[in-house]
Amino acid sequence: MHINDNVLSVAYETGVKKVISCLSTCIFPDKTTYPIDETMIHNGAPHDSNFGYSYAKRMIDVLNKGYAVQHNVHYTSIIPTNVFGPNDNFNIEDGHVLPGLIHKCYLAKKNNTPLVIWGSGKPLRQFIYSYDLARLCLWVLREYDSIEPIILSG
Repeated sequence: MHINDNVLSVAYETGVKKVISCLSTCIFPDKTTYPIDETMIHNGAPHDSNFGYSYAKRMIDVLNKGYAVQHNVHYTSIIPTNVFGPNDNFNIEDGHVLPGLIHKCYLAKKNNTPLVIWGSGKPLRQFIYSYDLARLCLWVLREYDSIEPIILSG
């Protein structure tokens, strides 16, 4: 958590007018309702598997609001959904979900074998293409005037 405070502290000390921090979807409560939105970040504990990381990311939101109140600066956060794009990790075993599925489809077609997809089919996921995320980051930098975090999704 010190690194987050250090970044914002140095930004303030050097006169940076706007900071955009990157949060993660794992900050949302483990027990939540869908669809999720930005107002739900602090509505319960995150999943145990991400406990420390999630709370460190949540604290960025708290720090942003504190700096806005205390120093009248514009520090905000984005929450990208699952990002995919060029140079992604397409490994079926430890890659991200969408590139892994693409690789599975490719192998099933190439080897003329059945396509097997693991899981229950119940998880809800949102995705965003990496280049779209980059464009939205520029939009947030230039146009987004709120200190409230914003979910960026495709």
